[in-house]
Amino acid sequence: MFHKEAACIGIYSPLSFKLNYYFQKKAGAKWSQTNKCWYVPCDEKSYDLLVKSLKGVATLDVEELKKYLLERQNNKPSKASATYPAAIKQKPREQSTLVKIYQPLKHLPPVKLLNKLSRENYDALEKFRQQLVLKSYSSSTIKTYTNEFMQFLQLLGNASVNEFTVQRLKDYLQYCFEKLKLSENTLHSRINALKFYYEQVLGREKFFWEIPRPKKAQQLPKVLSENEIGRMFNAIHNIKHKAILFTAYSAGLRVSEVVHLKIKDVDSERMQIFIEKAKGKKDRYVGLSILLLDVLRAHLKASSPMPRKFVFENPNKPGEAYSARSAQQIFQTAKERAMINKD
Repeated sequence: MFHKEAACIGIYSPLSFKLNYYFQKKAGAKWSQTNKCWYVPCDEKSYDLLVKSLKGVATLDVEELKKYLLERQNNKPSKASATYPAAIKQKPREQSTLVKIYQPLKHLPPVKLLNKLSRENYDALEKFRQQLVLKSYSSSTIKTYTNEFMQFLQLLGNASVNEFTVQRLKDYLQYCFEKLKLSENTLHSRINALKFYYEQVLGREKFFWEIPRPKKAQQLPKVLSENEIGRMFNAIHNIKHKAILFTAYSAGLRVSEVVHLKIKDVDSERMQIFIEKAKGKKDRYVGLSILLLDVLRAHLKASSPMPRKFVFENPNKPGEAYSARSAQQIFQTAKERAMINKD
């Protein structure tokens, strides 16, 4: 690509905030709004730095770059021997993709604004997430804790997260409550994330003993009446959708447990359902009613193609579990059709 008539190496990649960090902070790349890509000068030094910066992080596809360099070399006098000559002025080539990034590593953290972090705080984030993985925390907990810790790091600038005292953390949490207006539940999650970093990653034992936790509101659960339950089920005509909701209602399962329920775990002889690695990674059994068994059999009989592994599978990806978000939407739609206004 060309930027202000100067030949540059254009870097095209999937959206990744971590990759953006490496492009800008490690490789010294800049963003081209016109070409919608990162770029570095087209010279050997910049190319070597780009390769070094992305080693172990992503794979470079340089076929277009090789073609361009060969074409440029053939058009220059024979004395020009440099593989990466200095930037030259010429007419920009339209939509010239010089470098593509592909196969970014799957473990890249799903966090925003990494470019605002200092090198030390970025390393702290990596150690934080690594410790969560090594301690076998659930993907949901890892995502929540990483997001909460990231919110904290974004405010620090060049200040080191490792130098915070108990009093500075108290000041920060007071700021979260008074200025950011965070709820008690969100504050608890953020405290848990910070506590994990300072005590589990840095090994500062009892670091949070002096920090009080906000009192949670004591709220009564919103319960549907028997009449409302009946109206809701009568509002559903899709057999699979009805089976999803009835499984949750009859067996008392969480939405994640419903969508990950395996065919082999429905025991019609013992009239039990085995729930594998539920909340807290604990196995448990729940009762299987005759009515629920009939509903599940009707669902499986009507399914095309027949589910392979999970009782409820993704219709577009056989063998994969139905998404929890889709199951939640089924519930909301049924509630609206039954004209139930409770939250």
